[in-house]
Amino acid sequence: MQYAYQSEKLAAARRCLMLPHTEGVEGSIAEAFRECCHAFHRMDESGLDDNARAWVAKIKDFMDTTGIDATSGAWVIKAQSLSTDQQIELSRVVDELANWFDRKFWED
Repeated sequence: MQYAYQSEKLAAARRCLMLPHTEGVEGSIAEAFRECCHAFHRMDESGLDDNARAWVAKIKDFMDTTGIDATSGAWVIKAQSLSTDQQIELSRVVDELANWFDRKFWED
């Protein structure tokens, strides 16, 4: 299974979460959410191991904008609602998943 696209998009998401945050922390997180959304679009999760599936689920949970008006920059609003601990967890999980996809890409 090819993971080049996921590897690229998750690496981009990881870069969004690194300093400096020229768009502000919330803008950087929203951009990371966009990159993750692209990575997960049409992704077949059947080839993922339990850890990778858990990381995907965790990121999707962070990205969930249920109850937020989509026309008002939902991911920015979602990013504003994250605590510092949640921001740290998001960064860690994106990093873990980016590393996982990178390893899988180079193994193929």
